[in-house]
Amino acid sequence: MKSIAEVADEFGVTKRTIRYYEELGLLNPSRTASNTRMFGSSDCAKLKLIVRGKQFGFNLEEIKEMVLLFDLDRTGLRQLKRTIEYGNERVAEIGEKIRELQEMKSEMELLLLEFSEKLINLKGNEH
Repeated sequence: MKSIAEVADEFGVTKRTIRYYEELGLLNPSRTASNTRMFGSSDCAKLKLIVRGKQFGFNLEEIKEMVLLFDLDRTGLRQLKRTIEYGNERVAEIGEKIRELQEMKSEMELLLLEFSEKLINLKGNEH
């Protein structure tokens, strides 16, 4: 069992973030007699999934669905299927962003070339 401070340090998040995830129902730590949160391996595994999901750009509703599906189906099949669906959607979104950025880069390169040629022409006409 780990304290909220230990878990926060381990996963690189704030204690406030962990309490927020608890409010959303993503984490369910046990409590000591003095009402101190204690996190077991299950909550740490869930927090690892949450942190990883955030790193990959999933929103909290998607993460919540993926995390809580395991509680509903201990085989993990439903969780894996949904995670694959969300993952495929995210990969498609990233691909679209890459295409947009590549297009923007090409447009900027063309503009810079035009501006450079214009500068050379203007310098040539100074004399």
